[in-house]
Amino acid sequence: MRAMKTWSAVIRIKKNDTVRGKRVHLLILDVLKKGKISGATVWTGIGGYGKRGKSNMSIEGISVNMPLIIEVIDELSKLEKILPEIKEIVGDNGLITLQEVGMI
Repeated sequence: MRAMKTWSAVIRIKKNDTVRGKRVHLLILDVLKKGKISGATVWTGIGGYGKRGKSNMSIEGISVNMPLIIEVIDELSKLEKILPEIKEIVGDNGLITLQEVGMI
């Protein structure tokens, strides 16, 4: 079995982040769909911290600002077209990584 070389973009943000009144993760998913990216997965973390400090967490179901990770795997050429727009949405409130991966 041979692994096909492709690329993975991982976008780390917070659940409650908004831009122009809309949740950041929803804006990013819109950009990905518009860019005809094959698919994306949004993962919810239960805790963590970044340059803004620790994530807020509440077991009672009250407002929670947990970390979110959006993972995308596609061709580099397709990712390079949409990453500038995603970076503009995320700004300094998140982190975007890009790496080559082998897909089986």
